Amino acid sequence: MAGYLVSDNRKVTTHRFIEMKQKGEKISMLTSYDFTTARIVDAAGIDGILVGDSASNVMAGNTTTLPMTVDQMIYHAQSVVRGVNRALVVCDMPFGSYQVDRHEGVKNAVRIMKESGCDALKLEGGVEIVDTVKGILDAGIPVMAHLGLTPQSINKFGTYAVRAKDEREAEKLVSDAHLLEEVGCFALVMEKVPALLAEKVTDELKIPTIGIGAGGKTDGQILVVADMLGMTQGFSPRFLRRYANLYDVMTDAIGSYVGDVKSGDFPKAEESY
Repeated sequence: MAGYLVSDNRKVTTHRFIEMKQKGEKISMLTSYDFTTARIVDAAGIDGILVGDSASNVMAGNTTTLPMTVDQMIYHAQSVVRGVNRALVVCDMPFGSYQVDRHEGVKNAVRIMKESGCDALKLEGGVEIVDTVKGILDAGIPVMAHLGLTPQSINKFGTYAVRAKDEREAEKLVSDAHLLEEVGCFALVMEKVPALLAEKVTDELKIPTIGIGAGGKTDGQILVVADMLGMTQGFSPRFLRRYANLYDVMTDAIGSYVGDVKSGDFPKAEESY
């Protein structure tokens, strides 16, 4: 099965991402953290799956992404990789795994790639981490960059508000984007930045841009799968479009199961051995 809107079932690679930008074909991405979800997302025709450190929020119930460890990211990435045939699988490097120094960053990057089997890694930040990014690239590991709102720096920013609204920060984002492209990153995520700025960066770069809250002119889009499927409640940023309401669907189904068990209706004779 190649997916609903996909006729080419070849494995998606970092090179294919760049080809898609060159052809003007939009890139679709979602997060996944487990085998079952990843298998469904992949079968539906997604181009890329991010094993995000957002697992900290979605899977573990933390308020930030900071608690995620390298071991936990490897576990989630292993689970996702087992469920994927076509999509490019990108794994987040968690907070603290690459900010210390280049040596530590490369060591952790190599370990994540070796033990998870993912296709690429994603790191947050610009010029501040470029030396580490170079080291990881030199080790033969593809890197997806991430600028704008960088959730691992939430304690520095103090807010999840839109980034790069003022001229100075916008200029730095553009400069960082070009720098990350120059050192060899294959794609760039921009999160919660003004649409016009994201369009400018997209037009200036040869590598594809993936937006989340960055308008419709980026080369692709990414959302957190639990949010777009309506599994989460109380989180409704402007950029989020819910394509289903699984919270109600699942609650109703589980409620029916509880009722059937308590009434003795489940299991019936034909459901017994």
